[in-house]
This record gives sequence, C-alpha cells and structure tokens, in this order.
Amino acid sequence: MTDAGTLGRRDDWSGVRAVVAGFGVSGFAAADNLTHLGAKVTALDDVADGKLEGATLLEVLGATVKLHPGATSTLPADADLLVVSPGWKPSAPLVVQAHERGIPVWGEVELAWRLRDLDNPAPWLCVTGTNGKTTTVQMLDAILGAAGLRSAAVGNVGRPVTEAVMDPTPYDVLAVELSSFQLHYSSSLSAEAAVVLNLAEDHLDWYTGPSAMADYAADKGIVYDRVQKACIYNVADPETERLVREADVIEGARAVGFTLGTPAVGMVGVVEDLLVDRAFIPERQTSAAELCALADLPSPAPHVVANALAAAALARAHGVPQVAVRDGLRGFRIDGHRIATVATHRAVTWVDDSKATNPHAAQSSLQAYDPVVWVAGGLAKGARFDDLVAAVRSRLRGVVLLGRDRAVIAEALSRHAPDVPVIDTGGDETGSGQQSGSGPMERVVEAAARLARPGDTVLLAPGCASQDQFRNYGERGDAFAEAVRRHIAGADT
Repeated sequence: MTDAGTLGRRDDWSGVRAVVAGFGVSGFAAADNLTHLGAKVTALDDVADGKLEGATLLEVLGATVKLHPGATSTLPADADLLVVSPGWKPSAPLVVQAHERGIPVWGEVELAWRLRDLDNPAPWLCVTGTNGKTTTVQMLDAILGAAGLRSAAVGNVGRPVTEAVMDPTPYDVLAVELSSFQLHYSSSLSAEAAVVLNLAEDHLDWYTGPSAMADYAADKGIVYDRVQKACIYNVADPETERLVREADVIEGARAVGFTLGTPAVGMVGVVEDLLVDRAFIPERQTSAAELCALADLPSPAPHVVANALAAAALARAHGVPQVAVRDGLRGFRIDGHRIATVATHRAVTWVDDSKATNPHAAQSSLQAYDPVVWVAGGLAKGARFDDLVAAVRSRLRGVVLLGRDRAVIAEALSRHAPDVPVIDTGGDETGSGQQSGSGPMERVVEAAARLARPGDTVLLAPGCASQDQFRNYGERGDAFAEAVRRHIAGADT
C-alpha cells in the first residue's frame, strides 16, 4: 500500500484506513471526501447524544461512525492516517498515540492542500493572526469577486477548504482563513501570498507552559512557509515581520508591509484619506497608486483600515487591478457583532463588538471610540488585561463587568485605572432569561446607562469568550442589542 503520508488527489486511496477525529463541519468534510476517494474511514467524536448531522449519510457511504463519550480515547489499531479537526491539542490521546506509532497527523487544511486538482490548482491567499481574520478574508473575497474571479472565503470561515478544493467547478482563487490550530497540523501548504495580521496573547488554554506565546507565534508563522509571491506583514507589529524573516519561502517571494501611516517603498498604507500601493506598481520608487478612499470602507476604525490594507495587498499580489480593490471594498459590509452600531439615543451611541473575544481585539475596538463606557468580561482563556487597560484608560468613562472571569479585568483596572468607575453585574447567570427581560444583559445595559453621558459610546467589546453565559458571541451580541432596545423603549415611555 502507498504510504498514507504521501497521498494526494491522483493517488489510489483504496485500502487506506483513515481516522477522522472530530465531527464538526470540517471533520464531516474530511470524512466525506476521504470516503469518496475510496479510503476506509472511521469518524470519531466524544458527543453525548451520539447523533450528529451527516452521520447517517457517512454510514450509508460506507464509513464507520462512532459518536459517544470516550470514542476518541484510543486510536484504532489499523489506522494509517489521522485527520484532526481544528482545536485538537497535541496532548490529545489520539494525537499522542499516532505520533508514537509513526502515523501521519494532518489537519483538514493539510488534507485539502493535498487534494487540490493539480490540473486546476486555484492559488490560496491565506490570512491568519490573532484578530481580524474573518473580516480580512471576506474583504479579500469581495475584492476578488469585483475583479471577476470565481473565489470563495473558506477555512476558518465559511466553507471547509476540503469542500472547496473538491468542488466539481474549479475556483480561480481561494481566500483562506487559517487559525493557529489549523496551521499547527499543516506541513506542505504553499500559499501564493499570506499575511499574519497581528500577534497577541490568545488561546493560552491551548498553548501552555513558559513557551506558550512562542509556540502560538510559531504556528501562525507556518503560513509564510513556502509562500510563492508575497509575505504580507504588519509594520506596527514587529513580530509579524520577524516571522517573515524566519520563513523558508519560494525564491522570489517578497516581503510587503502594511501600515496606517505613509508607506515606504514595498508597502501599502495611507496617505491623507487614501489607501495607496507602493509595492505592486513598477514606479513604486517614486510614486504610489491609489487603491480606494477611507470613505469607501465600512468603518474608519483603525483595525478596519488595517484589515482592508492587508486584503488589498493579498489581492494585488494575485494581480488584481486597483479598481477592483476600490469596488470590492466599497461594496463590503462587516458581519454582525463586529463594531455594529445598535442605536443612538439621547446622544449616547451603543455599539456591539461581541466578536472581540480577546484583549487585543477589545483594545483595537476601544481605540476607535473616546470617551467610552466599556462592557467587558466572560471567559478570559488565560489572558491578561494589564496592557489593554494601560493603553485605553484615558478613554474610559466607566466599565461594566460581567461573566466568570470579570475579576481578572477588575484587578487590571484597579492597578492601572483606579479612578475609573466600575460596576460588577455578576457572572453566574446564563443568558436564558434574556428574551423575557431578566437576563444578565439587562443589568449590564442599565449599569452602562447610569455611567454614560451625552457624546459617549457604550461599547460591548468583552475581551473574553462567551460560553460561560451564552452559547456563542452572536447570542451575546443579540442579547446586548435586545437589552439596549428595551432600555430605550422604557426610557421613552
């Protein structure tokens, strides 16, 4: 039998015993396509109820599906390949057992790269970083579409990459969002162009020990390995440039910085109210090409501008014309729960940025408003808030805390912003009573209203994950918006 670690789309998969760990969206995509290729697939997940969408279909196709507590404790004795869904730690029993037995461990992204149609190999434009990945990938997809290309936003957003590469109608190019988890299990990816948007503490419940941050950064840096044309980095974040310098790229690949300031040669940046290119034009030594105006973007917030510059650089690396950058960004709209204005009432603006699930994202959001009543808290995932509070304390009118790890934020506030008023609304209650007007967000909004003055922004930018009180960040943002609307209705009666 062919060594499973070398298999690709054109190889014979019959007889290959592939184990797929995790039965979410990407896990199902991996199991489904491996089954169609002829592999003998076993899909495993530790779910409580034993039923997940797609399980019956896979069984009909010939796969073995084991969905029950303890299903992932032991790697089958005859396994030739282990494909893990995002989030599986290197310490997970299946992964440890695979390494001990010399069995290849791939992520779904690695599988997708190997299954590309080599006759129509759509280039990958890859985006990673601590924050801004989804918005950047969606901006990139919009630009590519404006250029008349068949593209898709895939990976950590939208469609699993495996589904996209196996689509019967080939794509021209793929905009691929990649998490550090996905990159950890990728070893042969060769993007046409790639960007690490930024690096800040996150997922310190996954990366542990004294080298946690270094390990996290190293996984992000995998995206630059074997890049073919351009490694895009953040001029304001030297760590991203360091990762470019250390990457083993294809000969001829360039380093291209993006900056909110005036760009040097070989960069994209901002001049007055314009986004400009000094990297992908022949006359870059003496001039810059206009890409779009700040007014063409969905928000002038600095992190939104940075995301747009990164997306533009990736698209330009692919050869997209300037006008497509402008048209794509002009028509782009940010997804919900990302600096979304809920309402303005009595000169107080209420903004939902529930997607800000770590301190770096919260800081980016906070720096777009002044003065601000900050709503924060949830699951901190091991993160610290001292740098954030020190950076934004002059902007804070007050802070409203909720969630399990609110004390971590409260302690940072007491150290670095002791004069800022703080209201603690508790953290044990779930959001289940929100629709009846009795959930935790009701107390949050009432507290924020007491602190806010005309001209202020009340900003939900929690800096934490949501699952202590809500199903996800979307439900948290919806609860905030509903509570704001009820508060305004009550204030006007």
